[in-house]
Amino acid sequence: MDPIAFQFGNFAIHWYGVFVALGFLAGIWTASRRGLRDNLDPEKITDAVPWLLLGTLVGARLFHVVTYWEQDFAQEPITKIFAIRGGGLVFYGGFVGASLATIFYARWKKIPLWKFADALAPSVALGHAFGRIGCLMTGCCHGKPCSLPWAIRFPEGHETHPVGFDAVPVHPTQIYEAVLNFGLYLGLAWFYRRKKFPGQVFAMYLIGYALLRAIVEQFRGDYSAREYLFQGWVSPGQAMGILAILAGIILLWKLPRPAQEK
Repeated sequence: MDPIAFQFGNFAIHWYGVFVALGFLAGIWTASRRGLRDNLDPEKITDAVPWLLLGTLVGARLFHVVTYWEQDFAQEPITKIFAIRGGGLVFYGGFVGASLATIFYARWKKIPLWKFADALAPSVALGHAFGRIGCLMTGCCHGKPCSLPWAIRFPEGHETHPVGFDAVPVHPTQIYEAVLNFGLYLGLAWFYRRKKFPGQVFAMYLIGYALLRAIVEQFRGDYSAREYLFQGWVSPGQAMGILAILAGIILLWKLPRPAQEK
């Protein structure tokens, strides 16, 4: 697995960036088509791309930098903060950033916020599935050692394959999450046609993703011991997932139903 997709002289294009871009494009296109069912203008959805992209990148990178400041950034040039071509983006940070950008854009363009969020929610899962393939090509978010037939081995130089030693076979957690995210996308796209009130699909996404992430986290091997919370019982992803589930439940409880709106 080579993290570099194309090389033009000294300029390299990484697979991570390629798959994130593909995921973003697939997500926006499917959201623009889906939104027609709620009478959302497809052009307004596609026009949101720069704002969503900015919010995603800033939030994802900021979360990563804050989390890994001491070990990866404190002694490095400040310019390293902006070096994202090879990875270093945290999904939950990007999700928060994109959510804030969505709120801003919806208010600015006078788009019904919860209908907009419902149209985007399944596509977030689709885009994330692409992004996890980018993680696989880069070698980040890898799994714990295992001896299963589908275990994968990374090239020499990866943290699971020290130079001069045999590679340690690990769980392909990136593939696990990509497959589960694609399944979540299909489920939410199906549910979108049957939703009872605006915001329901978005709330279900919060709960669904948090649950699938909690499953995958059981097999992740890239966290250091000090990153775990509650005496090593909860990973950072699971902690954020708990908050996402609570937020989803509150939205399902509090969001107005059509009868209430009348």
